[in-house]
Amino acid sequence: MQTLITQMRACTLCKDLPLGPKPIFQLDPSATVLIVGQAPGRITHKKGRPFDDPSGERLRAWMGVDKTTFYDDPRMGIFPMGLCFPGTGASGDNPPPPICAQTWRKPVMDVLQNVRLTLVLGAYAIEWHLPQLKGSSVVKAVRHASDGRDGVFVLPHPSPRNNRWLRQNPWFEQDVVPRIQDTVRQCLGG
Repeated sequence: MQTLITQMRACTLCKDLPLGPKPIFQLDPSATVLIVGQAPGRITHKKGRPFDDPSGERLRAWMGVDKTTFYDDPRMGIFPMGLCFPGTGASGDNPPPPICAQTWRKPVMDVLQNVRLTLVLGAYAIEWHLPQLKGSSVVKAVRHASDGRDGVFVLPHPSPRNNRWLRQNPWFEQDVVPRIQDTVRQCLGG
């Protein structure tokens, strides 16, 4: 794992990124919880730390963990589909460059042998981790994985931009979030 981490931190496969390559992830071989998102955003790129924003506050609340546990407990892993900020497009951030997942995903997932819970956020993460749901709506994907079957939950993005989705789908925070919190507690031994 240390060799992979060193190689990923030095990765410059995508030299044409608007802010340049800056791989951002959090991995340890003892990870029991894995958060899989799309790619770091502009704020994450600047701070160098994933989910250190309002989205992260909501994600930690959904998981039932504090900031210290989220960032300092080696059992918490964060491994986006794209390791660097891909730039901004017409309707938000660009998709993660496919070369990133093609290069790093399988070798890292092969080493992460202790993961008991995977939290999947976004279409590209869904496509890789739950290919049978490729092209599904967020509602359908979240409902499909709402019981944590096989140790996987699909979550809507925790961004404040999704407040409307959360209002329209109150079942997620009422029914699914408590299951996520229970599972996270079990994975962290609490």
